[in-house]
Amino acid sequence: MSTNTTSSTDSSTPSTGSSTAPPTGSSADPSAGASAESGTGARAVAPEAGPRPARLIHNEATTEIPVHLLFRDDPDPAPVPLRPAVVARRQGPGGRPGERPATRRPVNARPRPVPSVDPELRERPARVLPGAAGVAAGLCGVAGCAATSWWAGLVPPLAAQALGLPVYAGAGLGPAQWAAYAAAGVLGMFGFGGLARGRTGRAWVLGLFGRYRGTVRRTGLMWVNPLLLRRRVDVRLRHWRSEPMPAADGNGVALRAVTLVVWRVRDTVKATLGVEDHETYLRECVEAALARVPVEPLGTVRSSADVAGDTLTRLVAADAAPVGLEVFSVRPVRVEYAPEVAAAMHRRRIAALDAAQRASVLTSVVDSVEDTVTRLTMRGLVELDDYERKVLVKDLTVAFCAGRGDTGA
Repeated sequence: MSTNTTSSTDSSTPSTGSSTAPPTGSSADPSAGASAESGTGARAVAPEAGPRPARLIHNEATTEIPVHLLFRDDPDPAPVPLRPAVVARRQGPGGRPGERPATRRPVNARPRPVPSVDPELRERPARVLPGAAGVAAGLCGVAGCAATSWWAGLVPPLAAQALGLPVYAGAGLGPAQWAAYAAAGVLGMFGFGGLARGRTGRAWVLGLFGRYRGTVRRTGLMWVNPLLLRRRVDVRLRHWRSEPMPAADGNGVALRAVTLVVWRVRDTVKATLGVEDHETYLRECVEAALARVPVEPLGTVRSSADVAGDTLTRLVAADAAPVGLEVFSVRPVRVEYAPEVAAAMHRRRIAALDAAQRASVLTSVVDSVEDTVTRLTMRGLVELDDYERKVLVKDLTVAFCAGRGDTGA
């Protein structure tokens, strides 16, 4: 009897939007009721607890979504308080759920290291004497050797009479005579051996036992210590025409460029002692600059060629300055496509020229047809309707195009 009362109570309770409520006319099972009361207890206390809250779907990549928005079986779902719509993020390596991923900070490009040489290598003038001093010392040495020979009695009598020397029997070759010979010989060798001729546009870098002793830029006859090692350096303004070097244009197409470099040696010490071969160093600097600066084939765009030349000059001058080289200009004098892409680029250029010519011809033909039809109608020579105007335009276009094709052929 109590079971029927419970069933009627359940059937008379208004629906709360749940599609899982038991039917009204179902038979009541005491064991089922006991299991329901001992299990969840939700159906027994549903009338007293109020409306059942709608269930939510949680997703790690989306916000909370109410179930009734997806399955609208309930007529009036209960309002569900939602948390702020914050999209949860997946747990990445080194992070936690819900944490903002670490953003990569922009890494500033490190400045390219500037080549440097020994700071003690600075050009300074060497100590030299006028050439007259060397000549005088050499003559003194020769005269000393002659006097020592007369002193030792080694001068033949006929030579002594010819030179007007007094007859002297001589003391022979003793230690004193040999010392005099040595002193006079050393003086003569140092006097004549140190004579040098300075030429315009040439300089000498002097060194003694591996140490820099100065640079000689003087011209004319001078006397330089013969014990010093001399290295001749050309300090004139020079130009160098390079061999074909690899390059590329703005689109990365392989090119071969020949450059003309105008340069000179500004610091003779750094150019000779700071680098093994300054000419080879300059050649490699030009090749490295061509790999970084895009160039265009000559005859295409003049402004781009000027910009490329200025950029090459600036880069090569900056790289060559630490070794004592002064670069005035680096200009591409011949730029051509590499052999592997020359044929394809030649066909592409011809196609571009053909398309440009066709576009110009078509533009001129359209302008001519428009001018002709406008003049005919404005002067009242003909009265044309739409059909006749179209036919006239067609005929004039064919005639002008044919005429341009015959002229071009």
